[in-house]
Amino acid sequence: MTPILEFKGVSKGFGEGLSRDEILTNINLSVRDGEFLAILGFSGTGKTTLINLMAGLEHPDRGEVLFAGRRIEGPGPERGLVFQSYSLMPWLTVRGNVSLAVDAVHKGKSRAQRTELVEKYVRMVGLGHAFDRRPAELSGGMRQRVSVARALAMQPQVLLMDEPLSALDALTRANLADEIERISQVEKKTVVLITNDVDEAIILADRIVCLNPDGTLGAQYDVTLPRPRDRAAMNHDEAFKRLRGEVTQYLMDVGINAKSAETRSLPNVTPLHALPSAYAKAAAETSSDERYLQYSQLHKIYPTPKGPLTVVEDFELTLKKGEFVSLIGHSGCGKSTVLTMTAGLNDISKGAIVLDGRHVEGADPERAVVFQSPSLFPWLTAKQNVAVGVDRVYPKASQAERQDVVEYYLERVGLGDAMDKPAAEMSNGMRQRVGIARAFALSPKLLLLDEPFGMLDSLTRWELQEVLMEVWSRTQVTAVCVTHDVDEAILLADRVVMMTNGPRATIGRIMEVDLPRPRTRKALLEHPDYYRYREQLLSFLEEYEHGRKPAAAPAPSSPRSEAA
Repeated sequence: MTPILEFKGVSKGFGEGLSRDEILTNINLSVRDGEFLAILGFSGTGKTTLINLMAGLEHPDRGEVLFAGRRIEGPGPERGLVFQSYSLMPWLTVRGNVSLAVDAVHKGKSRAQRTELVEKYVRMVGLGHAFDRRPAELSGGMRQRVSVARALAMQPQVLLMDEPLSALDALTRANLADEIERISQVEKKTVVLITNDVDEAIILADRIVCLNPDGTLGAQYDVTLPRPRDRAAMNHDEAFKRLRGEVTQYLMDVGINAKSAETRSLPNVTPLHALPSAYAKAAAETSSDERYLQYSQLHKIYPTPKGPLTVVEDFELTLKKGEFVSLIGHSGCGKSTVLTMTAGLNDISKGAIVLDGRHVEGADPERAVVFQSPSLFPWLTAKQNVAVGVDRVYPKASQAERQDVVEYYLERVGLGDAMDKPAAEMSNGMRQRVGIARAFALSPKLLLLDEPFGMLDSLTRWELQEVLMEVWSRTQVTAVCVTHDVDEAILLADRVVMMTNGPRATIGRIMEVDLPRPRTRKALLEHPDYYRYREQLLSFLEEYEHGRKPAAAPAPSSPRSEAA
C-alpha cells in the first residue's frame, strides 16, 4: 500500500556559504494512512521544518516529499495544519473563524452544508457554548480548540499539528490532548503531531519518531498501549513506564552527546554578603542550620474595591540549610506570591520570613531569583549579562577572578561556546541558561526559582533541570522552586510543598522525597519509588482541579512529619 506521506532522501538547510545551517539530513520516512505519528526532538532539531515540508510551505533541497505517491508542490486542502500559535482573526467570532476556512475550501457545498460542517466541528471540540464569542473572550486552550475545529472542518485527509499545545498550562494541555485523542479516533484521520512532550506523544500516538540534534532521524517506537489511554491509569501501567523510560533515555543521551566538554574551574573568591566573623557569630546565636529559612504565619492581603483579598494565609514552613524545596499547585494558588515575598519584591502583609537569623526586608543579592523570563539586557552578551551581578557581589576580587566566575558558570550551563553572543540573538533556552548562570554566580544564600523552565519546550526543560541539579550539587545552596510540573518537583526537591487553591491559599500537604542524590532523570525513572511519589502529587492536584476546593482540605503537615 502506498504511504499517504513519504520522505525520500530529503535534506533541507537555510542560508548561504559559511552562514548556512543544515537542518534536516537524508530523511527517509513513511506515514501510513490512518496512523497517528508523533515526532519528538529538542529545539532546533528541525521538527517544524519537517512538518512545513509536509504542508508544502517549504521545499526540500534534495530528495522529495510525496502525498499519496505524488510530489508535494505547495499547500493543499487535503493537508490541514494547526500551528503552535492560534492564528485566529480577532474581529471574527468562533463561528466566523471556522466558517472562513470552510467557505474557502468547500465552495461546491451549499450554505446549509457549510453551516452544518462548522457547527459539527465546533461542537466536537467542546465549544458549542461559544459560537458567538471572539478570540479575546476565550482562554488560550479555547482558542487552540478553535484552530483544531477549523482544521478539521476543512475535512483534510491528513491533520498536521505543529506543537499545538506547547503554549498552554499543564492542566489545559492535558485536557486538550485527551480531546485530540478522542477526535482522532472518531474521525479516523491520519495525524502527524510535532511535540516536545514524551507523555503527550505516548498518550496520543501509534508511533513515535525521534529527531536527532544533527537533523537525522533517530529511534522509532511503536506505541501498542490499548486505547483510550487514561493518564491516571498509565501511571500504574508497566508497559507505559517502560516505553516512557526508553524514549526519555534516548532523547537525553543524544542531548548529552551534543554538549561541549567543561574546561574551567572556579576561583576562590568571597562574595560581598558573606558575613564577617563577628557578625556570623552573632547570627549563629539566633539561627541554626536546621532553621535556616523560616516562614511564620505568612499572609499576603491585597486591598480591593470590595474589601481586603487574602491571597496567601498562614503559610508556615521551615527549611534547613542546603535544602531544596519545590512549591506546587494550580494557577492562582499563591506559589509565586510566596516566592516574591521571599525575594523582597513583594511586601509581607502579616507574619515574617527569616533567613539565616535576619528578617527579609527588601531585595538583596543574597537572595538570587531566576524568573520564567530571565530579563537580560538584549544588547549585552551572555558574559556581560552575568558580569553585571558578579562585579557588584565580588568587589574585592580582581577583574580576572570575576571573569573566571562568569565563565565558570556559563560553561556549567552549556554556554561555553556562546559566551560572547548577544542576548538578542539567543533562543529562549539559551537566555534561561544565562539567567541560571547569573543566579549561581552571585553565590547567594538562597536561590529562588519561579517557574524557571515554564516557557521552554519539555526536552530543553529536561536538559536545564539536569544542568540545575549538577550546578546545585556543587554549591548546595538553599533553594525554593515554584513549579507546576510534577516530574520537575520530584526531580529537584528534598520536599514538595503542595498548596491549596486561592484565595486564602495555604499549605495542603508536604511530601518528603527520599531519593538518592545526585539525581538524574534516568535514575529517577528507574527508581522503584518514583511512580509512588508521582501518584501522590497527581492525586493532590486532581483534588483541586478546575478550581475546586475539597470539602475538607488536608491539614498542613509539620515540615518533616509526612513521610512519602
